[in-house]
Amino acid sequence: MIESRPVSSVQHLHFSWFAMVMGLCGLSLAWWRAVPHWGVAAPVSVLVWGMAALVLLGLLLGTLWRMLRFPAAVLDDLRHPLRHVFVAALPSSLVLMATVSVTHGGYSLWADVLWMLGSAGLLLVTVGVIQRWFQPGLTAHDFWPVMTPALFIPVVGNVLPALAGVSLGHPVWSAAQYGIAAVLWPVALALVWVRIGTVGMWPQRMLPSTFITIAPPSVLALSGVSLGAPAVLVHMLAGVALLFTLVSLTVLRRSLAQPFGIPFWSLSFPLAASAALFLHLTPESGPVQVLALAWLLFVTVVIGGLLLATAQGLLQGRLLFPEATALASGGTGPA
Repeated sequence: MIESRPVSSVQHLHFSWFAMVMGLCGLSLAWWRAVPHWGVAAPVSVLVWGMAALVLLGLLLGTLWRMLRFPAAVLDDLRHPLRHVFVAALPSSLVLMATVSVTHGGYSLWADVLWMLGSAGLLLVTVGVIQRWFQPGLTAHDFWPVMTPALFIPVVGNVLPALAGVSLGHPVWSAAQYGIAAVLWPVALALVWVRIGTVGMWPQRMLPSTFITIAPPSVLALSGVSLGAPAVLVHMLAGVALLFTLVSLTVLRRSLAQPFGIPFWSLSFPLAASAALFLHLTPESGPVQVLALAWLLFVTVVIGGLLLATAQGLLQGRLLFPEATALASGGTGPA
C-alpha cells in the first residue's frame, strides 16, 4: 500500500522562518563592522542587506497569505506551547531590517516606522510569553519541557531596538527596552539551566537552537555601545559571548548530523552577532584581527550553506511540511 505524502503548503510557513531574515541582517551588520579592517566589506554588507530585504518581503507576503488562507494555523502557532516563542522572530526581523537600513543610509521615515512596529511587537510578544507562565493549572510537567534557548528570542529580543534607536531619535525608549532584556536574560538563562537539570536537553531536532545562547550577551554588548555603556561592561559581555560560542560549538557536529530543517537557521543570527561584536573590539592590525576576520568568513560560509540548503529544500519540496513536536528530550522539534 502506498502512503500518501502531505502536500507542501504555505500553511506550514511558521514564524520560525523569519530567523532567515535575522541571520542575513546580522551578517550584513557583521560585514559592516569589518569595513575598518577590510575595504571589500562594505559592498558585501550591502549585498547581504539586499538579500535580507528580498527574503523579508517574500516571508511577509507568504505570512499574509497564510493569515488569510489558513487563519487556524496562525492561531495554532500563537497557542502552541513551543512554537509561540518564535512569533518574536517577525518583529525582530523588522527591527533588524530598520537597523541595517540606518547603518547604510542614515535616518529614513520608513526605517523609523519599521523600527517602531518591530519594537512594539517585541514588547507585546514578550508580555504574551511571560503571561503563559502565570496560567492557572500550569504544572511542572507542562512548564519545564518548553524552556529551551528559543525562549531568548522574545525575552531578550527587546535588546535589539537599541541597535538603531539612538540614531532614529528614540534613546529613552531604547534604554527602557534594553533594561527589559537585561533583567529577563538571567531569568531565562536560569530557567533553561533548570530545565536541563529536570528533564534533560531539548529535543535533537532543536539542538541547533543551542547557538541562540550566544545572541543575548553579544547584542547586549553591541547595543550597550550605542547607549554609552562603559567599556568594561562591553568587554565582560564579550567574554560571556565567547564562552557560549565555545560551548555551542561542542554540539555543532550533532546538530548537523540530521536532515536539514528550518531549526538550522538558529545558528545564523547568534553567530553573526558574535562576529560583529568581536570585529567591533578588534584592533586594526595584529593576530586578533586575523582571527576576527577568519571568524566572519566562517560565519558567512555557514549562512551561505543554510541559504543553499533552504533553496534546495524548497525546490525539492522537502520543506513547508508539518513536523511532529516532542517536548521531552529525544523527540523532534518544530520546523
